[in-house]
Amino acid sequence: RDLLDEAVNRAVKDLRVRLQDEERNESEAFIKHVSTTVGIAAVKYADLSQNRVTSYQFDFDRMLALQGNTAPYLLYALVRIAGIVRKGGNLDISTNSLKFSESQEWSLIRELLKFDEVIIQVEEELLPNRLCTYLFELSQVFNRFYDQVPVLKANEPNRSCRLMLCRLTANTLKLGMSLLGIPTLERM
Repeated sequence: RDLLDEAVNRAVKDLRVRLQDEERNESEAFIKHVSTTVGIAAVKYADLSQNRVTSYQFDFDRMLALQGNTAPYLLYALVRIAGIVRKGGNLDISTNSLKFSESQEWSLIRELLKFDEVIIQVEEELLPNRLCTYLFELSQVFNRFYDQVPVLKANEPNRSCRLMLCRLTANTLKLGMSLLGIPTLERM
């Protein structure tokens, strides 16, 4: 209990600093919800992301970092995608009209298609760290895609196709984190 309380307390401090830096005002309920989710997720993910047969180094600063293979990094990526999807609005697109031409789009599609294989490996080998590694890699591929290819400012049909990729990525991240027992957030 002390371990989880410490993780949540550190997440509260970090969140308050970020809110102050961003000049954002959020309710105490929001701060409590986000920091509890982040703190507990950080501990769970730090444990599950390690191969169960190797040594383990416990480090609060590393597990709560917004960079690297951590739960806060994945949660932040998911929040970022949720924001893009919210701004993108409703999609009315059929799978017949999906067209992709950018290499970053195809890289993201290939990464999304690895999910089933990773789940089978985790089941066969009982190594949840493989799912953690996949989710981290998916987040990195998504970030490269989003940094290099316009989504919201793209013309149709590219805009809708890219928003569909964003939604698929968000759904995959949510499902993967759910399988790890880690709740997600819509805002941080």
